Amino acid sequence: MSLFLSSCTAEFGTQPKGEYLKKIEQSPNYRDGEFRNLEETAVMTREQSKIAAWWNFLFAKYPNLEPPKPLPAVKTDLKELNKNEDLLVWLGHSSTLLQINGKRILIDPVIENYASPVSFINKAFSGTTLYTVDDLPNIDYLVISHDHWDHLEYSTVGFLKDKVKAVICPLGIRSHLEYWGFSPEKILEGDWNDHIKVDDILEITVLPARHFSGRFLSANKTLWSGFMFTTKTYRIFYSGDSGFGKHFKKIAKDFSDKKIDLALIENGQYNENWKDIHMFPEEVAEVGTILKAKKLMPLHSGRFALSTHSWNEPFIRLDKASLNKDYQLITPLIGQIVYLDKDNQTFSKWWESSSINGQKQ
Repeated sequence: MSLFLSSCTAEFGTQPKGEYLKKIEQSPNYRDGEFRNLEETAVMTREQSKIAAWWNFLFAKYPNLEPPKPLPAVKTDLKELNKNEDLLVWLGHSSTLLQINGKRILIDPVIENYASPVSFINKAFSGTTLYTVDDLPNIDYLVISHDHWDHLEYSTVGFLKDKVKAVICPLGIRSHLEYWGFSPEKILEGDWNDHIKVDDILEITVLPARHFSGRFLSANKTLWSGFMFTTKTYRIFYSGDSGFGKHFKKIAKDFSDKKIDLALIENGQYNENWKDIHMFPEEVAEVGTILKAKKLMPLHSGRFALSTHSWNEPFIRLDKASLNKDYQLITPLIGQIVYLDKDNQTFSKWWESSSINGQKQ
Protein backbone atom coordinates (compact mmCIF):
# COMPACT_ATOMS: atom_id res chain seq x y z
CA MET A 1 0.00 0.00 0.00
CA SER A 2 2.80 2.41 0.89
CA LEU A 3 4.49 1.69 -2.44
CA PHE A 4 1.26 2.47 -4.29
CA LEU A 5 0.75 5.73 -2.42
CA SER A 6 4.33 6.87 -2.94
CA SER A 7 4.07 6.24 -6.69
CA CYS A 8 0.87 8.29 -6.89
CA THR A 9 1.90 11.18 -4.63
CA ALA A 10 2.25 13.69 -7.44
CA GLU A 11 -1.15 12.88 -8.93
CA PHE A 12 -2.91 13.49 -5.62
CA GLY A 13 -1.66 17.08 -5.57
CA THR A 14 -1.51 19.01 -2.31
CA GLN A 15 -3.81 21.09 -0.13
CA PRO A 16 -3.50 24.84 0.57
CA LYS A 17 -0.99 25.61 3.31
CA GLY A 18 0.67 28.51 5.10
CA GLU A 19 -0.02 32.06 3.94
CA TYR A 20 -2.08 30.80 1.04
CA LEU A 21 -4.37 28.94 3.41
CA LYS A 22 -4.75 32.07 5.52
CA LYS A 23 -5.90 33.92 2.41
CA ILE A 24 -8.43 31.21 1.61
CA GLU A 25 -9.77 31.30 5.16
CA GLN A 26 -10.94 34.87 4.50
CA SER A 27 -13.46 33.65 1.94
CA PRO A 28 -17.10 33.98 3.08
CA ASN A 29 -17.60 30.49 1.61
CA TYR A 30 -14.95 28.92 3.89
CA ARG A 31 -16.00 28.01 7.42
CA ASP A 32 -14.69 25.68 10.11
CA GLY A 33 -11.81 24.42 8.01
CA GLU A 34 -13.58 23.79 4.71
CA PHE A 35 -15.52 25.33 1.86
CA ARG A 36 -19.30 25.17 2.19
CA ASN A 37 -22.20 25.22 -0.26
CA LEU A 38 -24.71 28.07 -0.27
CA GLU A 39 -27.40 25.71 1.05
CA GLU A 40 -27.31 22.58 3.14
CA THR A 41 -25.88 19.80 0.98
CA ALA A 42 -25.26 16.16 1.80
CA VAL A 43 -22.75 14.21 -0.26
CA MET A 44 -24.64 11.05 0.65
CA THR A 45 -28.39 11.60 0.99
CA ARG A 46 -29.42 8.10 2.05
CA GLU A 47 -28.75 6.34 5.32
CA GLN A 48 -25.67 4.30 4.53
CA SER A 49 -22.00 4.68 5.21
CA LYS A 50 -19.68 6.10 2.59
CA ILE A 51 -17.70 2.86 2.69
CA ALA A 52 -20.84 0.83 1.94
CA ALA A 53 -21.82 3.17 -0.85
CA TRP A 54 -18.39 2.97 -2.48
CA TRP A 55 -18.32 -0.81 -2.09
CA ASN A 56 -21.66 -1.14 -3.85
CA PHE A 57 -20.63 1.30 -6.55
CA LEU A 58 -17.35 -0.46 -7.30
CA PHE A 59 -18.40 -4.09 -7.00
CA ALA A 60 -22.17 -4.43 -7.45
CA LYS A 61 -23.43 -5.36 -10.92
CA TYR A 62 -25.60 -2.84 -12.75
CA PRO A 63 -27.06 -3.38 -16.23
CA ASN A 64 -25.95 -1.43 -19.29
CA LEU A 65 -23.39 0.71 -17.49
CA GLU A 66 -21.24 0.74 -20.62
CA PRO A 67 -22.29 0.71 -24.28
CA PRO A 68 -22.21 -2.79 -25.81
CA LYS A 69 -20.31 -1.49 -28.84
CA PRO A 70 -17.89 1.41 -29.46
CA LEU A 71 -19.56 4.81 -29.43
CA PRO A 72 -19.50 6.86 -32.65
CA ALA A 73 -17.07 9.76 -32.65
CA VAL A 74 -15.38 12.17 -35.08
CA LYS A 75 -11.62 12.76 -35.16
CA THR A 76 -11.56 16.48 -35.95
CA ASP A 77 -8.09 17.93 -36.47
CA LEU A 78 -8.14 20.37 -33.56
CA LYS A 79 -4.90 22.03 -34.60
CA GLU A 80 -6.35 22.95 -37.99
CA LEU A 81 -9.43 24.68 -36.61
CA ASN A 82 -9.77 28.26 -37.77
CA LYS A 83 -9.27 30.22 -34.57
CA ASN A 84 -11.47 33.02 -35.87
CA GLU A 85 -14.50 30.72 -36.07
CA ASP A 86 -16.78 30.61 -33.04
CA LEU A 87 -17.26 26.94 -32.20
CA LEU A 88 -16.85 24.19 -29.68
CA VAL A 89 -15.76 20.56 -29.78
CA TRP A 90 -16.86 18.12 -27.10
CA LEU A 91 -14.06 15.73 -26.13
CA GLY A 92 -16.21 13.52 -23.90
CA HIS A 93 -17.49 13.77 -20.31
CA SER A 94 -17.02 17.46 -19.37
CA SER A 95 -13.94 18.12 -21.49
CA THR A 96 -14.72 20.83 -24.05
CA LEU A 97 -12.70 22.97 -26.44
CA LEU A 98 -14.37 26.36 -26.86
CA GLN A 99 -13.45 29.08 -29.37
CA ILE A 100 -15.07 32.51 -29.04
CA ASN A 101 -13.92 35.80 -30.49
CA GLY A 102 -10.48 34.48 -31.32
CA LYS A 103 -9.91 32.98 -27.86
CA ARG A 104 -9.33 29.28 -27.42
CA ILE A 105 -10.53 27.90 -24.07
CA LEU A 106 -10.11 24.32 -22.83
CA ILE A 107 -12.52 23.28 -20.08
CA ASP A 108 -11.83 20.44 -17.60
CA PRO A 109 -9.71 18.36 -19.99
CA VAL A 110 -9.38 14.66 -19.21
CA ILE A 111 -7.64 13.10 -22.20
CA GLU A 112 -6.38 10.06 -20.30
CA ASN A 113 -8.34 6.81 -20.78
CA TYR A 114 -9.48 6.63 -17.16
CA ALA A 115 -10.80 9.04 -14.51
CA SER A 116 -9.09 7.89 -11.33
CA PRO A 117 -5.60 7.62 -9.80
CA VAL A 118 -5.25 4.11 -11.27
CA SER A 119 -5.86 2.87 -14.82
CA PHE A 120 -8.16 -0.05 -13.95
CA ILE A 121 -10.92 2.08 -12.32
CA ASN A 122 -13.36 4.35 -14.20
CA LYS A 123 -12.09 3.38 -17.63
CA ALA A 124 -13.38 5.27 -20.66
CA PHE A 125 -16.01 3.73 -22.94
CA SER A 126 -14.83 2.05 -26.11
CA GLY A 127 -14.75 4.50 -29.00
CA THR A 128 -14.26 7.59 -26.83
CA THR A 129 -10.46 7.60 -26.62
CA LEU A 130 -9.56 8.77 -30.10
CA TYR A 131 -7.83 11.94 -28.86
CA THR A 132 -4.45 12.19 -27.15
CA VAL A 133 -2.73 15.21 -25.64
CA ASP A 134 -0.68 15.51 -28.82
CA ASP A 135 -3.91 16.34 -30.68
CA LEU A 136 -4.54 19.43 -28.55
CA PRO A 137 -3.89 22.83 -30.17
CA ASN A 138 -2.32 25.82 -28.47
CA ILE A 139 -4.66 27.03 -25.73
CA ASP A 140 -5.21 30.55 -24.45
CA TYR A 141 -7.07 29.69 -21.25
CA LEU A 142 -7.29 26.42 -19.36
CA VAL A 143 -10.39 26.37 -17.13
CA ILE A 144 -10.69 23.96 -14.19
CA SER A 145 -13.98 23.75 -12.25
CA HIS A 146 -12.83 21.61 -9.31
CA ASP A 147 -10.23 19.05 -8.33
CA HIS A 148 -12.03 15.73 -8.78
CA TRP A 149 -10.21 13.20 -10.96
CA ASP A 150 -12.72 13.42 -13.81
CA HIS A 151 -12.14 17.18 -14.13
CA LEU A 152 -8.54 17.79 -13.07
CA GLU A 153 -6.36 15.12 -14.66
CA TYR A 154 -2.68 15.15 -13.82
CA SER A 155 -1.15 14.01 -17.10
CA THR A 156 -3.32 16.26 -19.26
CA VAL A 157 -2.70 19.45 -17.31
CA GLY A 158 0.96 18.49 -16.97
CA PHE A 159 1.24 18.36 -20.75
CA LEU A 160 -0.43 21.78 -20.99
CA LYS A 161 1.69 23.40 -18.28
CA ASP A 162 3.89 25.37 -20.66
CA LYS A 163 1.37 25.56 -23.51
CA VAL A 164 -1.33 27.81 -22.04
CA LYS A 165 -1.35 31.54 -21.37
CA ALA A 166 -3.25 31.20 -18.10
CA VAL A 167 -5.32 28.88 -15.93
CA ILE A 168 -8.66 30.07 -14.54
CA CYS A 169 -9.89 28.21 -11.46
CA PRO A 170 -11.69 28.61 -8.13
CA LEU A 171 -9.83 29.15 -4.86
CA GLY A 172 -7.50 26.39 -3.71
CA ILE A 173 -6.80 24.73 -7.06
CA ARG A 174 -3.63 26.85 -7.18
CA SER A 175 -2.10 24.55 -4.56
CA HIS A 176 -2.31 21.55 -6.91
CA LEU A 177 -1.13 23.46 -9.95
CA GLU A 178 1.90 25.02 -8.27
CA TYR A 179 2.80 21.63 -6.80
CA TRP A 180 2.78 20.29 -10.37
CA GLY A 181 5.09 23.05 -11.60
CA PHE A 182 2.76 25.75 -12.92
CA SER A 183 4.13 29.28 -12.73
CA PRO A 184 2.17 31.25 -10.11
CA GLU A 185 1.71 34.19 -12.48
CA LYS A 186 -0.20 31.94 -14.88
CA ILE A 187 -2.87 31.05 -12.33
CA LEU A 188 -5.90 33.35 -12.15
CA GLU A 189 -8.20 32.20 -9.37
CA GLY A 190 -11.42 33.53 -7.94
CA ASP A 191 -14.05 33.08 -5.29
CA TRP A 192 -17.72 32.70 -6.22
CA ASN A 193 -19.00 35.75 -8.13
CA ASP A 194 -15.53 37.12 -8.82
CA HIS A 195 -15.11 38.59 -12.31
CA ILE A 196 -11.78 37.81 -13.95
CA LYS A 197 -11.02 40.13 -16.86
CA VAL A 198 -8.49 37.93 -18.59
CA ASP A 199 -7.95 40.32 -21.51
CA ASP A 200 -9.67 43.12 -23.47
CA ILE A 201 -12.05 40.64 -25.12
CA LEU A 202 -12.99 38.01 -22.54
CA GLU A 203 -14.32 38.14 -18.99
CA ILE A 204 -14.75 34.93 -16.97
CA THR A 205 -16.94 34.95 -13.88
CA VAL A 206 -16.44 32.28 -11.23
CA LEU A 207 -19.90 31.12 -10.17
CA PRO A 208 -21.40 29.04 -7.36
CA ALA A 209 -22.09 25.34 -7.81
CA ARG A 210 -23.55 22.79 -5.39
CA HIS A 211 -20.94 20.08 -5.06
CA PHE A 212 -17.79 19.19 -3.09
CA SER A 213 -14.07 18.67 -3.72
CA GLY A 214 -11.11 16.49 -2.82
CA ARG A 215 -8.63 14.12 -4.44
CA PHE A 216 -7.98 11.72 -1.56
CA LEU A 217 -9.01 11.60 2.10
CA SER A 218 -9.69 15.27 2.90
CA ALA A 219 -12.69 16.96 1.30
CA ASN A 220 -13.63 20.57 0.57
CA LYS A 221 -10.20 22.15 1.04
CA THR A 222 -10.50 23.62 -2.45
CA LEU A 223 -13.50 25.35 -4.00
CA TRP A 224 -15.78 24.03 -6.77
CA SER A 225 -17.47 26.30 -9.29
CA GLY A 226 -19.20 27.00 -12.56
CA PHE A 227 -18.25 29.79 -14.96
CA MET A 228 -19.74 32.42 -17.22
CA PHE A 229 -17.74 33.34 -20.32
CA THR A 230 -18.64 36.80 -21.63
CA THR A 231 -17.48 38.68 -24.71
CA LYS A 232 -19.21 41.42 -26.71
CA THR A 233 -20.62 38.70 -28.96
CA TYR A 234 -21.32 35.71 -26.69
CA ARG A 235 -22.35 34.71 -23.22
CA ILE A 236 -21.73 31.04 -22.42
CA PHE A 237 -22.44 29.29 -19.12
CA TYR A 238 -20.71 26.19 -17.77
CA SER A 239 -22.28 24.65 -14.68
CA GLY A 240 -19.34 22.55 -13.52
CA ASP A 241 -20.51 19.66 -11.35
CA SER A 242 -23.57 20.77 -9.43
CA GLY A 243 -26.73 19.56 -7.82
CA PHE A 244 -29.92 21.52 -8.42
CA GLY A 245 -30.14 24.56 -6.18
CA LYS A 246 -31.13 28.15 -5.61
CA HIS A 247 -27.90 29.44 -7.11
CA PHE A 248 -29.23 28.95 -10.64
CA LYS A 249 -31.99 31.53 -10.14
CA LYS A 250 -29.42 33.95 -8.71
CA ILE A 251 -27.17 33.42 -11.73
CA ALA A 252 -30.10 34.02 -14.08
CA LYS A 253 -30.93 37.25 -12.26
CA ASP A 254 -27.33 38.49 -12.17
CA PHE A 255 -26.87 37.91 -15.91
CA SER A 256 -30.32 38.97 -17.09
CA ASP A 257 -28.97 41.96 -19.04
CA LYS A 258 -27.97 39.72 -21.94
CA LYS A 259 -29.18 36.40 -23.30
CA ILE A 260 -27.15 33.27 -22.49
CA ASP A 261 -26.28 31.89 -25.90
CA LEU A 262 -25.28 28.44 -24.71
CA ALA A 263 -25.55 26.59 -21.41
CA LEU A 264 -23.15 23.68 -20.89
CA ILE A 265 -24.73 21.74 -18.05
CA GLU A 266 -23.74 18.54 -16.30
CA ASN A 267 -26.12 15.69 -17.12
CA GLY A 268 -24.99 12.33 -15.86
CA GLN A 269 -23.54 10.39 -12.90
CA TYR A 270 -26.65 11.19 -10.85
CA ASN A 271 -28.09 8.89 -8.20
CA GLU A 272 -30.70 9.09 -5.43
CA ASN A 273 -27.85 8.37 -3.01
CA TRP A 274 -26.14 11.64 -3.93
CA LYS A 275 -28.97 13.72 -5.38
CA ASP A 276 -27.76 16.97 -3.74
CA ILE A 277 -24.50 17.08 -5.70
CA HIS A 278 -25.53 15.96 -9.22
CA MET A 279 -28.62 16.81 -11.23
CA PHE A 280 -31.14 14.48 -12.78
CA PRO A 281 -31.88 15.16 -16.47
CA GLU A 282 -35.27 16.70 -15.68
CA GLU A 283 -33.50 19.18 -13.39
CA VAL A 284 -31.01 19.95 -16.16
CA ALA A 285 -33.93 20.85 -18.42
CA GLU A 286 -35.35 23.07 -15.68
CA VAL A 287 -32.03 24.87 -15.31
CA GLY A 288 -31.97 25.55 -19.05
CA THR A 289 -35.40 27.17 -18.65
CA ILE A 290 -34.38 29.14 -15.55
CA LEU A 291 -31.35 30.55 -17.37
CA LYS A 292 -33.43 31.32 -20.49
CA ALA A 293 -30.61 29.85 -22.53
CA LYS A 294 -30.88 29.83 -26.32
CA LYS A 295 -29.13 26.46 -26.51
CA LEU A 296 -28.37 23.74 -23.98
CA MET A 297 -25.67 21.12 -24.33
CA PRO A 298 -25.31 18.27 -21.80
CA LEU A 299 -21.93 17.28 -20.38
CA HIS A 300 -20.64 14.83 -17.76
CA SER A 301 -21.83 11.71 -19.58
CA GLY A 302 -20.96 9.61 -22.62
CA ARG A 303 -17.40 8.63 -21.64
CA PHE A 304 -17.23 7.23 -18.08
CA ALA A 305 -19.60 5.26 -15.85
CA LEU A 306 -19.35 7.04 -12.49
CA SER A 307 -22.82 6.14 -11.27
CA THR A 308 -25.26 3.24 -11.55
CA HIS A 309 -27.56 4.41 -14.36
CA SER A 310 -27.24 3.02 -17.88
CA TRP A 311 -24.75 4.81 -20.11
CA ASN A 312 -27.43 6.28 -22.40
CA GLU A 313 -30.10 7.12 -19.82
CA PRO A 314 -28.95 10.75 -19.34
CA PHE A 315 -29.43 11.43 -23.07
CA ILE A 316 -32.78 9.63 -23.28
CA ARG A 317 -34.25 11.41 -20.27
CA LEU A 318 -32.92 14.87 -21.17
CA ASP A 319 -34.14 14.53 -24.75
CA LYS A 320 -37.63 13.77 -23.44
CA ALA A 321 -37.50 16.51 -20.79
CA SER A 322 -36.45 19.07 -23.41
CA LEU A 323 -39.58 18.66 -25.55
CA ASN A 324 -41.41 21.98 -25.98
CA LYS A 325 -38.73 23.89 -24.10
CA ASP A 326 -37.61 27.30 -25.39
CA TYR A 327 -33.98 26.25 -25.73
CA GLN A 328 -32.46 24.14 -28.51
CA LEU A 329 -30.93 20.89 -27.25
CA ILE A 330 -27.44 20.35 -28.69
CA THR A 331 -26.16 16.74 -28.69
CA PRO A 332 -22.98 16.42 -30.77
CA LEU A 333 -20.80 13.37 -31.15
CA ILE A 334 -17.44 13.43 -29.44
CA GLY A 335 -15.20 15.41 -31.77
CA GLN A 336 -18.02 16.93 -33.85
CA ILE A 337 -17.75 20.67 -34.46
CA VAL A 338 -20.61 22.78 -33.07
CA TYR A 339 -20.77 26.18 -34.75
CA LEU A 340 -22.01 28.77 -32.28
CA ASP A 341 -23.33 31.15 -34.93
CA LYS A 342 -25.41 28.53 -36.78
CA ASP A 343 -28.87 28.11 -35.29
CA ASN A 344 -29.90 25.63 -37.98
CA GLN A 345 -27.21 23.03 -37.25
CA THR A 346 -28.83 19.70 -36.45
CA PHE A 347 -27.61 16.76 -34.39
CA SER A 348 -28.61 13.12 -34.38
CA LYS A 349 -29.85 11.05 -31.48
CA TRP A 350 -26.66 9.05 -31.80
CA TRP A 351 -27.22 7.17 -28.51
CA GLU A 352 -30.14 5.37 -30.22
CA SER A 353 -28.00 4.09 -33.09
CA SER A 354 -28.40 0.44 -34.03
CA SER A 355 -24.62 0.31 -34.55
CA ILE A 356 -24.26 0.74 -30.78
CA ASN A 357 -27.30 -1.07 -29.44
CA GLY A 358 -27.91 -3.71 -32.08
CA GLN A 359 -31.49 -2.49 -32.50
CA LYS A 360 -33.47 0.71 -32.28
CA GLN A 361 -34.60 1.67 -28.79
